[in-house]
Amino acid sequence: MRYLSQALTALVVLVLLYGQKGQAADLLSDDSYQTVEVQAVADPLEPFNRAVFTFNDKFYLFVMDPVATGYSKVLPQDIRGCIDNFFSNLAEPVRSANCLLQGRFRDSGLVLSRFAINSVFGVFGLADPAGHEFEIAPVYASFGQTLSVWGIGDGFYLVAPLLGPSTARDFTGTMVDSVAKAAYYPRHGDDTSYWVMSGTEKVNATSLHLGEYQDLKSLSFDPYIAFRNGYFQMRTKQRATGSSANVQK
Repeated sequence: MRYLSQALTALVVLVLLYGQKGQAADLLSDDSYQTVEVQAVADPLEPFNRAVFTFNDKFYLFVMDPVATGYSKVLPQDIRGCIDNFFSNLAEPVRSANCLLQGRFRDSGLVLSRFAINSVFGVFGLADPAGHEFEIAPVYASFGQTLSVWGIGDGFYLVAPLLGPSTARDFTGTMVDSVAKAAYYPRHGDDTSYWVMSGTEKVNATSLHLGEYQDLKSLSFDPYIAFRNGYFQMRTKQRATGSSANVQK
């Protein structure tokens, strides 16, 4: 944990030093993205990022995808959906805290309501009665978004090993959110259970989207550029809908 804290400190410093607002970015040619306004972020680490992108690509194709495929053959999709709900529910307290830090008090209350309802009536979050019965839609909030609200810019584009596209600011936010979740994740006296749960969460999530990664790659002349643009488009959409709970899962 000491080294993780040092790494987080270094990243925060980088964000503060280089966090500048970007200009309009080039979009993918797909018409479905034409109405999305996206900000560009500098990519001074492109050679490094491309190397990490290649590593992530090979890891996904030769490790994650086969494991997730085998996993999907063992567990039906309905059960995997319940497991996905469980992990999403576990993250609700962190989302609620980020809403508070952003001054989104109503959203924070909605997130806590979802957490309470799904934990009790959804059997520890395996089901989503908050969304289906009470019509309380999920709310997006992360510490990366919190840093943005506080006026800290993206810094620079970053492809993180195993995690994929991000920015200096958003990667810092992801690490902070992960440490916060680790503080209350079920464990048995060591960190092993946390990593096992995190691995299960990633494999389960991947099993629900098999083939999508390959399809996206096949449509791109330069997958690195396509996924970089796609990341910012996805983030823009998340933040456009995240401030108000209005979309069901």
